[in-house]
Amino acid sequence: PRFTEIASGLQFPEGPVAMPDGSVLLVEIRRGTLTRVLPGGRVEVVAELGGGPNGAAIGPDGRCYVCNSGGFAWAEHDGRRIPVAEAPANAQPGSIQRVDLDSGQVETLYTETNGRALRSPNDLVFDAHGGFWFTDYGKVYERVRDRGAVCYARADGSFIEEVIAPLDSPNGIGLSADGRALFVAETYTGNILRFEIEGQGRIRRPVDTPAAMTATVIGRAGAS
Repeated sequence: PRFTEIASGLQFPEGPVAMPDGSVLLVEIRRGTLTRVLPGGRVEVVAELGGGPNGAAIGPDGRCYVCNSGGFAWAEHDGRRIPVAEAPANAQPGSIQRVDLDSGQVETLYTETNGRALRSPNDLVFDAHGGFWFTDYGKVYERVRDRGAVCYARADGSFIEEVIAPLDSPNGIGLSADGRALFVAETYTGNILRFEIEGQGRIRRPVDTPAAMTATVIGRAGAS
């Protein structure tokens, strides 16, 4: 396949969102920004987010919603700066942020759920109700690692709930075309998990069964 380079020099880009005008919104994790790349390659900073912004998606109100991990430590490798697992001492709390694309104004919608601080929100997807599912990856330190979770929240900042936990490093997340199934990618296990959705922010599970045990593994790294 042939590729055309549109822009370079971005500081660890992530979470691209194709916009109707042909531009692409993305976060720059190391720079801590929400950035727009125009069709001709010009790069504009839309908003200063701080921390470690990751997944991004446009909400029903036209604003951009961002999962912010709070920040990473960085190391030099083969001439490039890459994030390493351990969170730095000055890391921000994990959060869900909302950005007005016209003004660049940033709001922090959520920093905790079910009485627990968000550790490292990673990716999100909106459903037909206008709410969104998101993964909380967890943080990794020298000798310990958080187990993560999947949460559901409303875009207006009025409701958030941890729905599926614990999971091992939940990362990417998506919905089936009919909105009846939720898919979650676990980094360390290499699994793709499928959960059946039975209502807004709810998955189907037998009584007294932990939510994390209701998944169907539909893919595994290395499987043929």
